[in-house]
Amino acid sequence: MKKVVLLTAVLLLTATGLAQGQERELHGTVDLTYLSKYIWRGFDVYGDKSAIQPSVNLDLFGTGLGFSIMGHRANSSGFENSERWDWTLYYRNSLLDDKSYATQYMIGWVYYNYPDSSTKVADLQEIHTVLSWPKLLPVEGLVPTYCIVKLWPSNSGSLVAGRLDLSKTPPRLSTGTASGWAHIFMLDYGLTVPGFVPETPEQVINLHTEVVYNDGVGPAGQMVDHDWSNAVFGISTSFDLGNNLSFTPGLYYQSSWDDSVNDEDEFWVSLGMAYKF
Repeated sequence: MKKVVLLTAVLLLTATGLAQGQERELHGTVDLTYLSKYIWRGFDVYGDKSAIQPSVNLDLFGTGLGFSIMGHRANSSGFENSERWDWTLYYRNSLLDDKSYATQYMIGWVYYNYPDSSTKVADLQEIHTVLSWPKLLPVEGLVPTYCIVKLWPSNSGSLVAGRLDLSKTPPRLSTGTASGWAHIFMLDYGLTVPGFVPETPEQVINLHTEVVYNDGVGPAGQMVDHDWSNAVFGISTSFDLGNNLSFTPGLYYQSSWDDSVNDEDEFWVSLGMAYKF
């Protein structure tokens, strides 16, 4: 039933985009990313094992509406119940574009589906708002961003809502919950350097920092503190391969602050191949 509702919502949004976009074209990105570890909001989801993330992101005719699907699949066995598909509907726009406090915003709804969990005991939903201020700081290209997240179990009678910790094998009772809030504070900087190859005179190096406050949310029902959980520092860049293809390598480090989320610091590498249309 939930898949029918989701499909209906997607069709309605697409129809709205068609009506508003009229002669505009549908654009999007198809991506496949390799991760040496899958770290999600501080949690090491696959226990230091690598993962792949296929995704499709659609811009619905330039209306600001969008729809994306992203998968998370471990490259090792034993994590089938933790493999996930994220279905996201979102709207993005901007306000006060001519002001120093010009604001770019995105409002989204996500359905987290664990397909190997036939009874939907682990499925989650989320609403989030992302706010960015590209002109706020005196350094060009230095952009602060704030994201507020509300996560909750998709089914009121699910085992996650019933405080069963699905991150353990076998699952065990916990005093945690998958329902609650998270706050993410980010700072990004696009550093322009001379190109690495003759065909590219300039190359943009993306520097990323974020800190996360987890307000007691354990996505798999874990017992999690109400505390600052982690900080992430990353560097990435994209290489234009021609024919709308790009390759994006990235290197990331997480400083883990709260043992209830993650009791060790993390390094990981991402390698992404994207096609834009």
